[in-house]
Amino acid sequence: MGWHVIKLLRMFAALLALLAATQVHAARGVTPYLPLNLAPELEQQIERVLILGDKPVLKRPFAAATVLDALPKACAVDLELCQSVRAYLGRYMGSLGVPLLAVEAAITSDEAVPADNRRGLTTDAEWLASAQAYFRPNDYVALSLGGVAYPHEVDLAGTLFSVGLEYAQLDVGFRDRWLSPFKGNAMLLSTEAQTMPSVTLSNYTPITRLGFSYELFIARMSESERIVFRDGFTRGNPRLAGMHLGIEPVSGWALGVNRILQFGGGARGGDSLDDLVRAFFRPSRYDNRDEVLSGDDEFGNQVASFTSRLTVPGPMPVAVYFEYAGEDTSRGRDYLLGNSALSMGIDIPQLLPNVRFTYEASEWQNTWYQNAIYLDGLTHEGRVIGHWGAAHRAPDDAVGAQAHMLQVGWTPPVGGLVEARYRTLANESYGTFDYERLHDVTLRYSRDWRGLTLGAELQAGRDVFGEHYQRFAAFVHYPHAQLPNGERSYRRARREGDGVFFVDLGLSAGRIDIDLTEAIPTEDQATSSLHAAVGVRRAVSERSDLGARLEIDDVDGHMLLAVRALDYGLRITRKIDLSVFAGAARYDLATPAFGMYYGIGARWRDVLPQYDIGVDLRYADKVARDRLLPGEPLDERPDSFYDIALASVYLTRRW
Repeated sequence: MGWHVIKLLRMFAALLALLAATQVHAARGVTPYLPLNLAPELEQQIERVLILGDKPVLKRPFAAATVLDALPKACAVDLELCQSVRAYLGRYMGSLGVPLLAVEAAITSDEAVPADNRRGLTTDAEWLASAQAYFRPNDYVALSLGGVAYPHEVDLAGTLFSVGLEYAQLDVGFRDRWLSPFKGNAMLLSTEAQTMPSVTLSNYTPITRLGFSYELFIARMSESERIVFRDGFTRGNPRLAGMHLGIEPVSGWALGVNRILQFGGGARGGDSLDDLVRAFFRPSRYDNRDEVLSGDDEFGNQVASFTSRLTVPGPMPVAVYFEYAGEDTSRGRDYLLGNSALSMGIDIPQLLPNVRFTYEASEWQNTWYQNAIYLDGLTHEGRVIGHWGAAHRAPDDAVGAQAHMLQVGWTPPVGGLVEARYRTLANESYGTFDYERLHDVTLRYSRDWRGLTLGAELQAGRDVFGEHYQRFAAFVHYPHAQLPNGERSYRRARREGDGVFFVDLGLSAGRIDIDLTEAIPTEDQATSSLHAAVGVRRAVSERSDLGARLEIDDVDGHMLLAVRALDYGLRITRKIDLSVFAGAARYDLATPAFGMYYGIGARWRDVLPQYDIGVDLRYADKVARDRLLPGEPLDERPDSFYDIALASVYLTRRW
């Protein structure tokens, strides 16, 4: 990694010097990272603590210190869960320890289907083993040893050297990375592929009242022989630079932005820091090929995303989260994402007594994980580095897709944990292959026994090529996850300041501007329809609240689905609220179109008890799709744009 490592080390030294100059000598030292997709029972308990602790996390692996900070609030809701997680975190607090050992043996069918988010594993793998250990001579230095092994592969995930403080921790080695608030998928970086060697600089304690967090990294990807350069190809290891910036200005809500950049490799070089910075902050100028910028001068391949997560306290606490990502820029504007992807999710730790519920959905347009320079795309050791769904398609097919995941966990009266998960994926019809819909069902039972967690898992499904597969595995994890010995409920009475759920029903009217091609004049049409929405909201001060909302309208005969990742309301009088909101929209055309979405509104509260009246002005900006289907108009510009302006009036019912 050369100069990249030197630059990061210099940056780290400068930050340490700044901290020393400001006499922050009492700052906490380095934190270990908790398992990521290695110990599901433990990880689910930790996720539950973070929701009950009102801690919205935008990336993983979780820092142990972050979970410790969430425990006080979580303990007030579920003391038994809190004690279990605190006991597990205690295994990381010594100077030497082995916090995880796991083995798995399986009986499988012959089909080698990608096992989602398991570091390159396939469903025909007959065994898997993983381990973590650490040595910490003092609070500011730590050595972690880890790894995952399965037939013919060893991944050194979790092996890294760490040094620093809570505001600037340097990690060198094989650090896992998951740049998304979602449990089951991440568009930019996940554990779908094996872990890359990297250098990372980050903080785990938020900075300033805005709750600022950051992560900067540079990683080395696997070798590729298909890197386009001049009139042929060059062989080498592309680099992957990345950035995460996040804020948590109020308890329970966080907003983040992520960017990764694939560059260099072989004769393409990539040794200029100035070029990297320019491409990072001006992608439409330095990283998009046009009549001025040639393919050899184009710096690399970029992907970006905006993420948000909101936790809503109450008798039934909820976490809702969104991710809007782009494989490119749009209209030559750095802030508009092109070839987009939209994901939304909800996690309810206790939908019913002893029942946990999670639902996540994602959809992405064409060209994701494919690139005209890096013909192997955003892959590492043969697997995409982002969403698991992109591993289920033919090689080099840049087809879009839609994926869903539904997961239910149940604590039975006999104790232990029963989990059921269903995943499905449908690739678009314009791909190079006539795909079928993927169906995948996983059933899992685990329980504690003499300091261990024992269990079995059955996975079965049909992939996108019509092949059926099965895998039955038995596993042993150390230490035990301290699973409940029987039914347990922590639902409490409603308190002042708890969140509210609501539905809207009303009418909307407005106009849509249709810009199909540069050769066809823009068409302006009027539209009107019923309007419906469902959402959640929580107070963040005496006069303001934050929420999230999913809205549906019919625009010119096609469904417009819009999400408000940020929905801020300010109380002007006892009865009147004003609001501002932003998010993303999906327009259901022959292939889906995506774009930014924002607006303003007003609300008249309690026209009747628990009923409000709302008025909104809403705008979906440059909602775009590529023209990919036979018979669509041809043009030098591959995409069509839709600008949608709506006014809505509706009745709200709150619970």
